[in-house]
Amino acid sequence: MASRDTVEGIFFLSQTALGILGNSALLCCFIIADFSGIRVKPTDLIVKHLVWANFIVLCRGIPQSIAAFDQTYYLDYVSCKLALYLHRVARGVSLSSTSLLSFFQAITISPSNSRWAQFKPRAPRIIGPFLGLCWALALLLYIFIFVYTTDIRGGRNVTGIQDFGICTVINSEKLISILIVILIATNDVIFLGLMMLSSGYMVFILLKHKQRVQHIHRSLSPRSSPETRATQSILTLVCCFVIFYATSVVFTSYMTVHEGSRWLFNTDAAMAACFPALCPFLLIRHYASFFRLCCTSS
Repeated sequence: MASRDTVEGIFFLSQTALGILGNSALLCCFIIADFSGIRVKPTDLIVKHLVWANFIVLCRGIPQSIAAFDQTYYLDYVSCKLALYLHRVARGVSLSSTSLLSFFQAITISPSNSRWAQFKPRAPRIIGPFLGLCWALALLLYIFIFVYTTDIRGGRNVTGIQDFGICTVINSEKLISILIVILIATNDVIFLGLMMLSSGYMVFILLKHKQRVQHIHRSLSPRSSPETRATQSILTLVCCFVIFYATSVVFTSYMTVHEGSRWLFNTDAAMAACFPALCPFLLIRHYASFFRLCCTSS
């Protein structure tokens, strides 16, 4: 048991350090670009919100690591609720921001004769309100945590609780739990679907563009074309996004309705933090190959 706790602590610590390093590097790129006077792209605002949401999600790994190494460590009553609430809110914003990023990139790369091209001039004006809506939706959606979460020391003599080490969740009535699962799952599925549809549309546009300029790439270089690299980058990003968040949705939905073990809770926390830890590295690669095509494909 002690060795498993040590492995969990090392994993959460490594995941948190890697994620903070990657997100910090991505944020520094935007800060340098702002001070250098480089023209800001409309989607850069989405990435900035995504980075800050990722930071909050990854901070969850700090108490998880401490709890794994020190079995007597527990959050107090206020910290318990605040930690779970901020983690869920940030996870929701990370999910919705990534979907919005894919959606607005699809608009950016759409050809001038496409029906989506008419939204290009409006994109810079509507990105801000959409991001505000994402934060407001997440803040309201997970407000139930303040009702059904209590400190572990206050929950030892309460029946129907889930002991997750750093916090204790009191199980609500079955009907309420089912309603909560439906709301959360519907929200997550909508954004997952938006991400998949937008990415599929971008892949379709890039493949069409590759067919039009294929003879140019053959005459210039035997290397893979920019369209191929951008397509691979998009597919890598969407696959990681869907796998990690879909798995997290299943775990979260199950634990909301049924009693879950501490191991299940730690697995859910690890899966929820996988994409925030990896996405800055994927985005750096994605940006490098994606925006190189924005002008040539329009």
